[in-house]
Amino acid sequence: MQIISKNTRILYNPLLLREDPTFCFDIDLWWEKDAVVGSAEGRGTTWFVQTSTLTAALRHYRRGGLLGKLIFDSYFFTGWEKVRSIQEFNLLNYLRSKGIPVPRPLASRTIREGMIYRADLLVEKIENARNLVDVLLTTSLGAEKYRLIGILVRRLHDANVCHSDLNIHNILLDVTGKFWLIDFDKCGCRDGENWKISNLIRLLRSFRKELSKRQIKWQESDWQTLIQGYYLPN
Repeated sequence: MQIISKNTRILYNPLLLREDPTFCFDIDLWWEKDAVVGSAEGRGTTWFVQTSTLTAALRHYRRGGLLGKLIFDSYFFTGWEKVRSIQEFNLLNYLRSKGIPVPRPLASRTIREGMIYRADLLVEKIENARNLVDVLLTTSLGAEKYRLIGILVRRLHDANVCHSDLNIHNILLDVTGKFWLIDFDKCGCRDGENWKISNLIRLLRSFRKELSKRQIKWQESDWQTLIQGYYLPN
């Protein structure tokens, strides 16, 4: 569903979000309700809040790099269909429709101010899950797990979705042994095939980078097993 005014667009799923969607992006209100249950630091602070239906992650879109130090959280407005929060909300719904394990989107908000906009997103928090960096710091994964990662990435690519930041921080493993993909900002559908190889190379670089930085429990032969999973017949 949508709430539309002249300068604001809110998309939300009424089955998942029972709170008033016009107020659910204000972290101060979640504090007043004693519903803030944690946080995570990255480009900015992601707040974990307890809604009436599930635990969710609230993220304000922020720029990175040198430009982010100057502009912080403003983006040039070139049309509602190109807004990052709306694109990510819709993409998550699309991936869910394909049966790909990603967080369920609860709501997105975009506020336009002239030629710029600011945006927020509220999505499901995957409970009892850790990213692969945290997992591999303490334990190695067996061959079957790497094959499952390969199969998951192949399913993403078969849906013609390129994860523009496919790395092992954005792959989660929950306590049931299920893998999840997160953080789909600036991601989207693509035609052709060449980008799929580039996407895999990005993932391989992330394994190698964390191995050199933190000595995660990973070796090159694990990548070959992952690739076997990727190329398994459907």
